[in-house]
Amino acid sequence: MESLYLKSQGLQHQKICSLCNITEATLATYLKSSPNGRIDRLKVLGYKGQPSKLSEHVSSIEQYFKEHPPKTTDEAQAAIEQLTGIKRCPTQIREFMKRCGLKCRKIGHTPGKVTTDDKISEQQEFKEQQLDPRYEEAKSRKRVIFFVSFRQACMKNR
Repeated sequence: MESLYLKSQGLQHQKICSLCNITEATLATYLKSSPNGRIDRLKVLGYKGQPSKLSEHVSSIEQYFKEHPPKTTDEAQAAIEQLTGIKRCPTQIREFMKRCGLKCRKIGHTPGKVTTDDKISEQQEFKEQQLDPRYEEAKSRKRVIFFVSFRQACMKNR
């Protein structure tokens, strides 16, 4: 855009190239891509990047992860390498999984003990009104309860 501005001010091509630190071929490309001095086309980035080699294996990876959900990115990385023979860094694995619609899950923590009377009554109310009815539904197999630990996530039906 700066090169087009300098051209509109009447500078010579060599001077524009030296000021913008570009070659004359690049300047010619800019001038050709912006007819009548308009910069709209220069604002559009036409580069789409290279297609990922993992794109060919999306369906098999998704199916495998539905049957064997990975607990960590490193575990997903190892599984993808084993399935496809393609090794990628953890960051690329996370991005690939996001593009496929897979999400990272965060493990919650267990809250500490409550010491105030207000919080104790709030917890008791939650237990009686929300937790106990859901637990009863799980006992009658109308609901599934997931128990999560640091080492593994296990599903328990009661």
